[in-house]
Amino acid sequence: MKIRKITFAALLTAAALGMFLIEAQLPALTPVPGVKPGLSNIVTLFCLYTLGGRWALRILLCRILLGSLLTGQVSALAYSLSGGLAALALSCLLRRFIPPAQLWVISAFSAMAHGLGQLCCAVLITGTPALFAYLPVLLLSGILSGAFTGAAARAVLVRLEGRFVF
Repeated sequence: MKIRKITFAALLTAAALGMFLIEAQLPALTPVPGVKPGLSNIVTLFCLYTLGGRWALRILLCRILLGSLLTGQVSALAYSLSGGLAALALSCLLRRFIPPAQLWVISAFSAMAHGLGQLCCAVLITGTPALFAYLPVLLLSGILSGAFTGAAARAVLVRLEGRFVF
């Protein structure tokens, strides 16, 4: 049973990494740095609901580390980690209070936490509190992208319901 779970987690990691690498090749959606759809978060949310928080954390960390290495953006590792960990922590917390049918709400809040985590990291690294001027744009984009990825993750969960029992 444990080998099956590890294998499934490896497949989810590969899927998340593939989505991340494809998204990294897309042109920027806005002139504001850091605004992306976050498609690989669909996999993270799916994992959270099928394997649990610990496995979602493992997959998130693998995706961030491998994604940074494969894209050559090792300098962005701190930003990715701060945003990803903030988003996952909030997802795990909200999962206790918000039903799975409202996964898009959890995802929207988590995407906002992701942007805030990255922004706080940027302020700490650069020593420039004026970067918080980007906060309204990051929160709005977080709501939109988070709602989309959450709805997509919910659709995958509904479609594959009961197929992955560990």
